[in-house]
Amino acid sequence: MNLTDWIGATGVTILLVAYFLNLMNKVSQHDFSYILMNFLGAALACCASVLLKYVPFIILEAAWTFVSLIALIKNLSRSR
Repeated sequence: MNLTDWIGATGVTILLVAYFLNLMNKVSQHDFSYILMNFLGAALACCASVLLKYVPFIILEAAWTFVSLIALIKNLSRSR
């Protein structure tokens, strides 16, 4: 595996862990940790997609990162 594979695999793993924890009712979709895992996972997967020059996944992961960032900001502003 090269660096791009490691970045992508790490991002996808983070996304899948967040999804699994949500399915098992360990974290809510509104929890800071869930939103943060989605943001980090999507950002890493987007990075790997950019390195691979694979436009469909760049768009998908960039959108996921952006939506997660908005949710993260809303979550932080609510907690203040």
